[in-house]
Amino acid sequence: MLTAITRAVSPAIHRCELSHLPRLAIDFSKAVEQHRQYQACLGDLGVSVVTLAAEPELPDSMFVEDPAVVADEVAVMTRMGAESRRAESQTLAETLSRYRPLRWMREPATLEGGDVLRIGKTLYVGLSQRTNPTGISQLAEELRPFGYQVRPVEVRGCLHLKSACCSLGDQIILANREWMDAADFKGLRIIDVPASEPRAANLLTISDTVIVPATFPATADLLRRLGWKVRTLDISELMKAEAGLTCSSILFETK
Repeated sequence: MLTAITRAVSPAIHRCELSHLPRLAIDFSKAVEQHRQYQACLGDLGVSVVTLAAEPELPDSMFVEDPAVVADEVAVMTRMGAESRRAESQTLAETLSRYRPLRWMREPATLEGGDVLRIGKTLYVGLSQRTNPTGISQLAEELRPFGYQVRPVEVRGCLHLKSACCSLGDQIILANREWMDAADFKGLRIIDVPASEPRAANLLTISDTVIVPATFPATADLLRRLGWKVRTLDISELMKAEAGLTCSSILFETK
């Protein structure tokens, strides 16, 4: 069964870390409702959703993707590049330990899950403001015994690798080539985001359905024309905190 771990929106989200966007006022009640709709959409698509309580003192804690990388055999708890976020790991680790053995990254490594794009047994990992070469090396060290390959990808102009590209399944990715090196994805088919929607590369694919932020209608239309089922969600308030669709859940298979 496909399982998603999510976390309720922190009431401190207005103090979130921002790297590439100006700070705008976030309507907390609207953000909570948008996140509820996100969780409901996952449930509608057959995902078993696990919801953790909000962390009032941790503004970015709803973005559960970043503190961990979950493989089939093990979960690696990361050491996040944003120091203010490192306390997010503990309660998430307690939950993940029910499903996977845990490994922990060590200083001076930094790595955030938003920089990790897994396609089969290959993990493409962004070299970004939040993830350093030591973090990538430690991730490779932990996963190598299970047959995974880890490939670094240079990221530029955006927060994480998955701000620049996402998997659509079947060895296909959606990408903004301005923000990453497409040569690192040799052998994969790349679909380019519409030029009018450069932030649209972070989408979430569940089976044969792609979830697209309502903010990106051209991208939704493109994917429909190419044969994907598309569901749109309004995450406009969450996007003010540099959210995409992948960062608000950790998806993995459970027995």
